[in-house]
Amino acid sequence: MLMLAVKNGTLDSLGPLFERYHVKLFNFFLRLTSNRETSEDLTQSVFQRILRFRHTYKENYPFRAWMYRMARNLHADHYRKHKRSMETFDESHHAEDSEQLAVDAMENKERKQNLLEALHRLPLEQRELLLLSRFEGLKYDEISQIKGITVAAIKVRVHRAMARLREIYFESSENGGNAQ
Repeated sequence: MLMLAVKNGTLDSLGPLFERYHVKLFNFFLRLTSNRETSEDLTQSVFQRILRFRHTYKENYPFRAWMYRMARNLHADHYRKHKRSMETFDESHHAEDSEQLAVDAMENKERKQNLLEALHRLPLEQRELLLLSRFEGLKYDEISQIKGITVAAIKVRVHRAMARLREIYFESSENGGNAQ
């Protein structure tokens, strides 16, 4: 309903959409790029594109799928334009309080870091599918609309991506996190 209002010229309706989705988009981009500044820029660019291309939004198309398709295309454009390798995620941005230096917190942090490293070792296509389905919570039919392939193909690809992620994660864990 909000996007239809934006499409019809009520631009103030973009504010609630921004509030609802900007953090999710930022996190999506952060997991893809591992760079905060780039993620902020890409998030802002998505909302600029939403405004610019609001006339292309179709009422029967879910807004979230339309938005993530735009985000995915924007990331692909950015990646092609800059052709630089993804930077290693900097955990220092998420430094924990000094009181949480207990063994449990350290182990959780290490597992999280190992998972992020394994995720970044996946091919971009697989990483993107897992980010959309597992981290962003999109349904397979929404991802199907974003990617332009069948739901069955999405299910197979997500299953394969999860299997490959597990393989990389456990390979990395067994080798002390240094597996290439």
